[in-house]
Order: sequence, then structure tokens, then C-alpha cells
Amino acid sequence: MKQSDTLDDMSPARDGYPESAEPLRHRMMLVQDAVSDCPYIDGEPARMPLYFPTPPRRSEDTDTLLAAGFRRSSQFVYHTNCPNCRACQPTRLLADEFQLTKSLRRVLKKAERELTWSWQTPRVDADRVRLYNDHRNLRGLAQDGDISASDYETFLIATCWPTLELEIRHQDQLVGISIMDIGRQSISAVYTHFDPIASKFSLGTFAVLQQIQWAKDNGRTWVYLGLYVAENPHLNYKSRFVPQERLIDGQWRVCLE
Repeated sequence: MKQSDTLDDMSPARDGYPESAEPLRHRMMLVQDAVSDCPYIDGEPARMPLYFPTPPRRSEDTDTLLAAGFRRSSQFVYHTNCPNCRACQPTRLLADEFQLTKSLRRVLKKAERELTWSWQTPRVDADRVRLYNDHRNLRGLAQDGDISASDYETFLIATCWPTLELEIRHQDQLVGISIMDIGRQSISAVYTHFDPIASKFSLGTFAVLQQIQWAKDNGRTWVYLGLYVAENPHLNYKSRFVPQERLIDGQWRVCLE
């Protein structure tokens, strides 16, 4: 193989590594890069290269990776680079420009009347594991059965970035948990799970509203909402939060709906 071929194979254009995160590539250890079944759209192949970000880890690096379209899973980060599809669009909004709609105000008012909540260090216990399993089972997402406390800790507690947990209670009963990562200028919604009996509180939406408020209160500019997928009802709700930007073909574009 010629040297030029080797260099070309390693270029961002060929391997899909986001160009804007190129300064951090030397500290990104590739763990897995294979085509698998898409978790978001049935019948589609997915490619989500998984990396371990080696130390030192700086909060500004978190900002850089989020802006490049990376997401965190446990102690690893990944981005989408699927062979046939570009449906996954990383989504973010400016905390200070976010606009509350009438329906979002209703969610907040109902929560203020009936719920209590607090930010704290993430932890694992039987209530959190039960909540997670109930949430996944209701949505038909528990294809491999219930998870254990060890699985929960691996997925949501183990992290390579500073992370907080939003605990939500109704009449002193745990009804919701939302995990959020923190950078120097950004926060990132990781995962929210809640009790099916508390669906009337729109806890997924409420968690995002609290993340936006935390960002405002703590001087963060960007709120990353994860992946928007128009065809997936578990991910397309993010269009409610406007004005927002989506990463499309390597560029952040303003989307109003």
C-alpha cells in the first residue's frame, strides 16, 4: 500500500471522524467501529464509532466534543457515521434564547404544584434500577430484559465527564431521574427515565426544562439535547424546544420546528 493511500484512509473524510474535533483525536482511543442494527430506525444499519477519551480531560474538551456531535455512553463517547442514513441530528439550543411556550409553562406549573426535585451526585439504588426497568419496559425498549444494579452503574453512573443527577419526587416517592453532563460552556442531557404512573407530569419535558434552567443559573451557554430523529417518537419530542440548532452535514443549522 502506498503512503498516500494510508494517509487518505486515515483522513476525516474517509473515516468519518468529525473534523472540528480533530485537535483531540490523539487522545481518543478507538474502542469499537462496526456496523450494527440501528437502535432508532428499524431495518437500518448503523455505525457509531466508540472512543475512550484518555486523560487529561478538560472541561473545554467536553465542549469541543459536544459541538462536534459526540454523545457520551458510560465512560466512552461516540458519534454517528452510518453508511446509508443521516437521520440522527445532534441538537442544541442557546440557554438564554430559549422560549417557553404555553404548553411548556403548563408543564412547569403542574410540577411546581405537585413535585419536588433536586440536583445531586448520581448514585445507584434499588429504586433507581426499578424505575429504569419500568420505564424501558413500558416503552418496549427492554429487548434484553431487565438490567441489574451493576448494569445501571455502568451505563449511567460511570462517566468520563462531570455529571449530575436530577431527582424528581411526587409525595416523597421517586418518580424520575435525569442524568446530565457538564462542560465549561455546555451541558448535555444524557438520559431520563421515569415512573409510568407519573406520565401526566411530562417528566421528560420537565427534565429538559430543568436542565435549561440549570444552564442559565450556572453560566452555561449551550444545552445539548442529544439526537433528534424525526421518525422516532422517543427522540422527535425535542423539536418542542426552540429556537434550536441541529448538526446537519457537519454544520449547525437553525431549526424553528
